[in-house]
Amino acid sequence: MLLTPGIIIRPITSIASSPILMGIELVEAADLVVDDDIVWMRTIAGRVKVDVIYRRIDDDYLDPLVFRPDSALGVPGLIAAYAAGNVAIMNAPGNGIADDKAIYSYMPDIVKFYSGGECKLRNVETWRCREPQALKYVLDNLEDVVVKLVDGSGGYGMLVGPTASKQEIENFRAALIAEPHRYIAQPTLALSTVPTMADGGLSPRHVDFRPFVLTGSKGVKVVPGGLTRVALKEGSLVVNSSQGGGTKDSFVLMADQTQRMRPGGMTQTMGGMSQSLSAQTDGAA
Repeated sequence: MLLTPGIIIRPITSIASSPILMGIELVEAADLVVDDDIVWMRTIAGRVKVDVIYRRIDDDYLDPLVFRPDSALGVPGLIAAYAAGNVAIMNAPGNGIADDKAIYSYMPDIVKFYSGGECKLRNVETWRCREPQALKYVLDNLEDVVVKLVDGSGGYGMLVGPTASKQEIENFRAALIAEPHRYIAQPTLALSTVPTMADGGLSPRHVDFRPFVLTGSKGVKVVPGGLTRVALKEGSLVVNSSQGGGTKDSFVLMADQTQRMRPGGMTQTMGGMSQSLSAQTDGAA
């Protein structure tokens, strides 16, 4: 099931549609109860045992008995049930360290340490602002770089130097000097653009592509397709939906792929996995 804080989450529309597409339940904390270290979902037909949870609630609010006692978004006793092995939390507490933008800068070293080899995909150059030399460089080049909070997400708490105002740059300069350990910086990337229907007709908008890689008992698989995000604001490089971004259909063409058309869309098959692509658009394509 998908555990959310309710309508306060953004973007609630896409979050709400995910369980429908996956065939799972969409719940809030009030829908769940923990009894004897077992998680149950309340339904009109009685309690139903919960085995797996994917959460969209931050660690601090997940369980008021363990984390923030004033949290009304979490489920009391959830961590005890998780520790007892009675429920699996797919994105377990603490796994956000993998999203830490400072950790990202160490990935080439981490890959080399564990595999003995080099990364096949190069990292974007990243300056850790807690390091004096890196901080000096970033402060001298704020107009040209992108500055991000190491624990930020959703496009919040970041500066895109080339499109920022002088006041925004000076505000970030003060923040960097006060708390340099909270920030990293990267060069401004030249994102690809795709034609997008805007108020004045078709015009270019910046996009990025997020592939999905699954790891399991049978090894590592790259899922056909992925998530293409688009910055709907003219000139913007921020594709996050919380900042007004949208999505586009993704098509991946490979030599060992077969395709077949069907009414309303297309089915792609690759490496034993299939996905169906709807002919509908989200209005941004």
